Amino acid sequence: MREFIVEADGGSRGNPGPAGYGSVVIDAATGETLAEAAEYIGIATNNVAEYRGLVAGLRAAHALDPAAAVHVRMDSKLVVEQMSGRWKIKHPDMRPLAAEASTVFPSAQVTYEWIPRERNKHADRLANEAMDAGKRGEQWSAARSTAELDVPKPSGPPGDAAAGAAKARAALAGTRGTTDARAAQNVATPTPATTTAPAPSTTAAPGWSGGPDLGAPATFVLLRHGETALTPEKRFSGSGGGDPELSAAGREQAERVAAALAARGTVEAIVSSPLRRCQETAGAVAARLGLDVHIEEGLRETDFGAWEGLTFGEVRERYPDDISAWLSSSRAEPTGGGESFATVSRRVAAARDRLVGQYAGRTVLLVTHVTPIKTLLRLALGAPPESLFRMELSAASLSAVAYYRDGNASVRLFNETAHLRTNSPSGV
Repeated sequence: MREFIVEADGGSRGNPGPAGYGSVVIDAATGETLAEAAEYIGIATNNVAEYRGLVAGLRAAHALDPAAAVHVRMDSKLVVEQMSGRWKIKHPDMRPLAAEASTVFPSAQVTYEWIPRERNKHADRLANEAMDAGKRGEQWSAARSTAELDVPKPSGPPGDAAAGAAKARAALAGTRGTTDARAAQNVATPTPATTTAPAPSTTAAPGWSGGPDLGAPATFVLLRHGETALTPEKRFSGSGGGDPELSAAGREQAERVAAALAARGTVEAIVSSPLRRCQETAGAVAARLGLDVHIEEGLRETDFGAWEGLTFGEVRERYPDDISAWLSSSRAEPTGGGESFATVSRRVAAARDRLVGQYAGRTVLLVTHVTPIKTLLRLALGAPPESLFRMELSAASLSAVAYYRDGNASVRLFNETAHLRTNSPSGV
């Protein structure tokens, strides 16, 4: 299944006043702009213009692939909350527009996320171009648009490795001269590539040592919760069954990782899944560091449906066809209407984008579960969905990913458990 990002915006100079909208469709894997839409719509309110932009963006995405999964990002809190079903739509001018937007794709294929205005520059500029054209008595023309000039290309969601790789390839393609392979091999942590290649060099490739200073990344230290009674038995334990507490072993693991992180002293904030086992693990760390724990719903574990509490062998015996399908496709759901890995991936990616924006330049501890951690690592590496079955994550283990401002990500640690074996601090 293809995945698109739709960014949309609308504005009115007067509210109501001369209004226009802008929309852009982006390939979620590569960050490539696939379609743009903009229109001057006459006298209207900001909210109506924003809804018109949403409808136009969804229709543009539907024209490209009606079977795609679509992640809508807008800086209108009103539209996002109303289309997500959390707020009622009271204004009569917006009800038909919301209804129209909801019919473009099946609701299961569309998710919504609020983003700050500074992250919605492309659509905002299109909307302003449309209003400028209306002021001249014209309609917006793609041929005259400059909306992408200040948007890095390609620009995928933060941490999507495909977008970062595309930028690196673009930079390397513009290089004259040769690369010193020995120098490249000795670089431990590459500086993320940018869309503008630096001056030709005979010692290092652009994107490895010659790029601009992008500042400190948002670094996510990923902590899997400590053991519960279900963990040693390797039973499915997601968000669709019970909400087990940490076992005695799990509480000991939480204290050990808390001591290791306190000794390291780099964590500046703590964010946790809402499930009890994560909150208890996060609480142990927070007590050591003197920090509060913030809850992020997007970090909860997969809903495993009817498989909750069962071992893999028990599921294989009871639901052989369902688990075979689940092992073969990221879109297959567990028996009884649980979550597919594709659904979890969209949820986790949305949470990642929110947190990267919120904690830019800071080191944040995310206390979560096996699937969300593996998903963040998979997306950062640009690995296929089946890679989820090729990673082992121990209880109370630490992994880490750094997210840079140009969209690149760097995996810095995976499944570190030294703190559980010794009293020495972890090397996060």
